[in-house]
Amino acid sequence: MSQRWTHRPEGSNWGEFGADDQLGRLNLLTPEKVLQGVAEVKEGRAFCLSLPLDYPGGNLLSPGRHPPELRAAMRDGKPFMNYPLSQRDPHFTDVVCDDMALIYLQYSSQWDSLAHMGSLFDTDGDGEAEMVFYNGYRAGEHVLGPTTEPGPAALALGIETMAVTGAQGRGVLVDLHAHFGRARELVSYDKLMRVMEADSITVETGDMLCLHTGFGAMLLELDRKPDWDSLHNSCSVLDGHDERLRQWITESGIATICTDNFAVEEYPKVGEELFLDHHQAAYPLHEHCLFKLGLPLAELWYLTGLADWLNANNRSRFLLTAPPLRLPGAVGSPVTPVATV
Repeated sequence: MSQRWTHRPEGSNWGEFGADDQLGRLNLLTPEKVLQGVAEVKEGRAFCLSLPLDYPGGNLLSPGRHPPELRAAMRDGKPFMNYPLSQRDPHFTDVVCDDMALIYLQYSSQWDSLAHMGSLFDTDGDGEAEMVFYNGYRAGEHVLGPTTEPGPAALALGIETMAVTGAQGRGVLVDLHAHFGRARELVSYDKLMRVMEADSITVETGDMLCLHTGFGAMLLELDRKPDWDSLHNSCSVLDGHDERLRQWITESGIATICTDNFAVEEYPKVGEELFLDHHQAAYPLHEHCLFKLGLPLAELWYLTGLADWLNANNRSRFLLTAPPLRLPGAVGSPVTPVATV
């Protein structure tokens, strides 16, 4: 393919993994990084890092997303649940259950693909901004809306490109909850560095950074009946407007950021008025990571059990295995990550 851009965003790595790259920083999940993760397995104990996929409950957290609906599959016009095959042949003894789900792919524990969020940017240098995504892939050509056949679909940068990597490597957990509790804390570069220094945590190129805020544990306590204030005013979030934090993400070489909160960063709340004096991203960390660096983000994981175990054993590293669904064209996916220690 020919290069899709003549100008790339400032601070981006477009083209550095190849003109047609769709993996971004996932390229740093090398066999060596997998072996580093495997080397952290001492006990053979596994932790499920997913919430039940019907959490948080309701749609106060993200109005456009709703809980999954389970339904029985149909066969011969009948629900295929507790279905005795003797109805087809009296000699059969089998009883079969088969179901289906209507699911919003980013309702609960999830990955954002690199097609989840792009930006208006002048890639051609002609003075007009285009809707583009990581490495110059374009809306309407590579990421199709519902009115363009065969859309809606990400023909490039879809979640399946992440799935085929295995999404496995060395995880490193930073426990923000241990320092800030459940207060709504806007975590800047300085605050993050203080936490990491206090806990003797270092990250290296290709590590999968996990941030424990306690938000996932709070959602479980709310038992699918969350209230607006708890959802929007609890637990730590990164300060995406902090330029030094964004620069550290670039220089650290981390492959992913995985959190148990919503959106990773502070976000415009529903009904909140914004008073801006210039054009800017509503989600500057999403723009920096997904759009500029090709660095996938994960949200709404459950990290509390793992964090408690790591703290009790004076550890911060583990093997992380977290492939999304291999669903061609999707821009996000549920995930059931596993940490092995």
